[in-house]
Amino acid sequence: MSDLPETGPVPAPGGLLVEPIRVLVVDDHALFRRGLQMVLEQEPDIEVVGEASDGAEAVTTAAETLPDIVLMDVRMPKRGGIDACTAIHETVPSSKIIMLTISDEEADLYDAIKAGAMGYLLKEISIEEVASAIRAVHGG
Repeated sequence: MSDLPETGPVPAPGGLLVEPIRVLVVDDHALFRRGLQMVLEQEPDIEVVGEASDGAEAVTTAAETLPDIVLMDVRMPKRGGIDACTAIHETVPSSKIIMLTISDEEADLYDAIKAGAMGYLLKEISIEEVASAIRAVHGG
């Protein structure tokens, strides 16, 4: 589990209270994970519920935390993101997966979508685009 704070319902447009989008951050670089967490903590409608450093840990953590969205690196040790994407999709079918990568190779994109990823982001995107992508994928 994580030492991350738990939040409750947050205001949505129109004044309704909604549950925040629960996000699991998966990357083999601790500094990148922490940076994503810090960025996402600034968003009132997004809650980081856990983090993992490789694909194997991602599958276990996803099963424990039941995130709405998994932000996951494509290339990691022990178990890569594509393989973990398939396993998470089978274990927690309600979770939607967004792959993060430095690679713009079409083969990686194709493999990620084939494995069940709903989004594919290059790590060079702006901070604002990360939160927007989470909301877009969460909304379908």
